[in-house]
Amino acid sequence: MKTLTIFVLLTTVSLSQYLNVRVDSPQSNQPEEVSIAINPVNPDYLAAGANINHFFRSSDGGYNWSTSYLTSSFGVWGDPVVVFDELGYLYYGHLSNPPYPGYWIDRIVIQRSTDNGLSWNDGAGIGFLSPKNQDKEWIAVDMHSNQFKGNVYVCWTEFDSYGSSNPNDSSRIKFSRSTDKGLTWSNAVTISDRSGDCIDSDNTVEGAVPCVGPNGEIYVSWAGPLGLVFDKSTDGGLTWGTDIFVSNIPGGWDFDVSGIYRCNGMPITACDTSQSPYKGNIYINWSDQRNGSSNTDVFFVKSTDGGNTWSSPLKVNDDNSNRHQFFTWMTIDQTTGAIYVVFYDRRNTVGDATDVYVARSTNGGESFTNFKVSQSSFTPSSNVFFGDYTNISAFNKKVYPIWMRLDGSTLSVWTAIIHDSLVYVPVELESFNAIHNKDGKVLLSWQTASELNNRGFEVQRKFRDSDFAAVGFVEGKGTTTEKQRYDFIDSPIEDGLYTYRLKQLDYDGKFNYSNEVEINLQTISYLILEQNYPNPFNDRTTLKFATAYNKWITLKLYDILGREVLTVVNEILRPGIYEREINLGNYNLPGGMYFYELSDGKITLVKKMIYLK
Repeated sequence: MKTLTIFVLLTTVSLSQYLNVRVDSPQSNQPEEVSIAINPVNPDYLAAGANINHFFRSSDGGYNWSTSYLTSSFGVWGDPVVVFDELGYLYYGHLSNPPYPGYWIDRIVIQRSTDNGLSWNDGAGIGFLSPKNQDKEWIAVDMHSNQFKGNVYVCWTEFDSYGSSNPNDSSRIKFSRSTDKGLTWSNAVTISDRSGDCIDSDNTVEGAVPCVGPNGEIYVSWAGPLGLVFDKSTDGGLTWGTDIFVSNIPGGWDFDVSGIYRCNGMPITACDTSQSPYKGNIYINWSDQRNGSSNTDVFFVKSTDGGNTWSSPLKVNDDNSNRHQFFTWMTIDQTTGAIYVVFYDRRNTVGDATDVYVARSTNGGESFTNFKVSQSSFTPSSNVFFGDYTNISAFNKKVYPIWMRLDGSTLSVWTAIIHDSLVYVPVELESFNAIHNKDGKVLLSWQTASELNNRGFEVQRKFRDSDFAAVGFVEGKGTTTEKQRYDFIDSPIEDGLYTYRLKQLDYDGKFNYSNEVEINLQTISYLILEQNYPNPFNDRTTLKFATAYNKWITLKLYDILGREVLTVVNEILRPGIYEREINLGNYNLPGGMYFYELSDGKITLVKKMIYLK
């Protein structure tokens, strides 16, 4: 991979609320069709891609970027998608153009980087089936489910012959998965029940953007001859259901917008896996011309029952003009449940002059607030190919839309740095942990960052396969902006697997559920090490552990290379439950993944933590 060191241009137009940063270098080769991702392990690291083989990298939260160019023995031929997984591994998906005996877009290629894009493997080819063509892929990662966490999924369109008008040629949606962090992939399977044509237009099946649900479900929708349809898998992609009709797309997904070489309104699918009240909701975003060929609009539907039924389409852009809004993309901040939709917008311009807007919803897609994020308009030309999509990513109230603009005949790639302080979580739960002591009791502890209208927490428990039942209540602090710590002791009557959750209740009767924690209660226990909290953390975190006997206990911290960096405990301890707060800011340690090890000389327990410096 070739690397180019660049300077970064920061625009400073005083009329704009959001700082715009140029992502590509002035030496870039007409980049378009963009993708952006935030590393959840260290959110200062951002990755972006653009046609045909551009890769962009930032290590300071998007203020400065470097440009490099991806290479692979399979060839790199556009349709870029960048995605991070739960370990901070980075995946770059693209089309292929290998040397003979390979051929143009003969497979999907996914390359992996374990160092935030400084280096890449050669990649894995997926879906090769001569003489068919493989096109328009997208990637999703299971970040959290118990059974499928770490799996990587990809969907795309397979053409019998790309661009063919032969009625005997057809297109279909394909799927593959990796269970080893993208190194190898399953055989491709067809998941669409109804095929499309191969023209690459309204009756071609395209726009398959997969996402993952709270319990590892895989959801995906696409556009084609039936309109907008949806499918899902509940077993990690091994089997798929029957396609479900979601909405018609009046005028089709392939339409004309003046000044744009080619424009489409293909769908984006996303699922809320946060701890918000909307956890489990599935959302689909697209654009079409149901309101007229000179009035493209952005639309949104949602399902609250796993995709079985869908709401009526809601218009996302809140203008009353007869102007175009197009090239939309959607993301969810999975730390808050807020939905963000980016699109090009001409509501306040004349001719083909174009702005960039973002729409935000904090109520599960019931309504959207629009705001302009580009600092100046630009005018595209239908003689310059603009790609097929923009993109947007959000994590922990930081939002990064990414788009192309044209100045003269030069394309460039831009982002806006948005710190969304308007998204406020009424009760922001930072941690929830469970530990049991030698007496067979379970100690639950949790911490909030802030509270609004908080009446308190109903503690709920289930045993093995039973339903959740309330076992106690802890009063809340009402409204406060200070951190609050809570504890609750439960006394189960028999050994086995227990699951706990909190039902947080407001004074007005509204409620939210916390994440669930499990504990396998055994009345004879010797050494216990719990997950640090908060995690990830900035500088300060607390380690909780327990011992059943008088023992010489050591608790040490190691970096990712296995080097000891800190001794937290090194002494004889009496039986009991202990907490130790550490402040890594005092030790000049870099951010990243660390391991902490508890030992009594006979038993050794290890867990990992994420330090966000």
